[in-house]
Amino acid sequence: MALLKLADFGPDSGGRVKGVTEVKPIVYGNVSRAFGKKREEDGHTHQWTVYVRPYLNEDMQTYVKKIHFKLHESYESPNRIVTKPPYEVSETGWGEFEVVIKIYFHDPTIYKPVTFYHILKLFQPPSPDAPAITNPEENAVQPPPVIDTKKRLVSEFYDEIVFHEPSQMMQQMLNTIQNVTSGSWTHDTDFEEKKVKSLEHILETRKKVKAEIAQLKEKLQLTRDKIAEYKQLNAGQNTQQ
Repeated sequence: MALLKLADFGPDSGGRVKGVTEVKPIVYGNVSRAFGKKREEDGHTHQWTVYVRPYLNEDMQTYVKKIHFKLHESYESPNRIVTKPPYEVSETGWGEFEVVIKIYFHDPTIYKPVTFYHILKLFQPPSPDAPAITNPEENAVQPPPVIDTKKRLVSEFYDEIVFHEPSQMMQQMLNTIQNVTSGSWTHDTDFEEKKVKSLEHILETRKKVKAEIAQLKEKLQLTRDKIAEYKQLNAGQNTQQ
C-alpha cells in the first residue's frame, strides 16, 4: 500500500484522503427452516438466522466495530449486539417482521452507522403446481400453506458500503483486510448470475420503451399532419367564402 503524503489532505479535509473512494460489498438477509408443526410451549414454527456477511472473502472486523440487530419487540432483549464474526443472530418464531441492522465502524469520528432494513422471511411462496384449497368463508380458492421441513428458505441481498474520501485510519483498515478462510467463499444466492439476468431485463425493457416511444412519435406526427391538413382545408373554404 502506498504511503500517504501530507498533500493528500486538504486544510479542511478533517483528516480525509482527497479523491479516494473505497467500496466494500456485503450480503445481508436470513435463512429459515420450518419445524413442521407449532411448538407446544410457545407456538413457534420456524428456526431462523439473520446475518451480515462480506460479499468477498474478507474479514469485516478489520473495519467493523459491531453490528446491532433490532428484532421485534415481542422478543426478550430485542436489541442484539454482535462484536465479531459471524455477524448473525439465531432465534425461533412464528411470524415475519422487519429487522433493523446497524453497522458501526472503528472510526466513529467520521462515519456514522450504516442502516439496512430486512424483512425476515419464514414461509416458502406457494408452488404453482400445488393443489388449491377453497376457503368457504371467503368463497375463494387459495393455495395451501407451504411447510417444507427439509428445505431452507434463503432471503438475502447484495449491497455496498461506500467510503468517500475516508480518513487515513479508515483507508488503512480497508486496505489491510485478511481473508476469512483459505477455502472457497460462496453465498446461497448466485449474485453474479442475478446481475447478468437483471442487466438483460433492463436492456430488454429499454428496447420495449424505445419501441413504444417510436410508436407514440409516429402517432403524434400523424395527428399533427391531420391537424395541418384540416387547417389548410378550412383556410381554403374561408377564402372561397
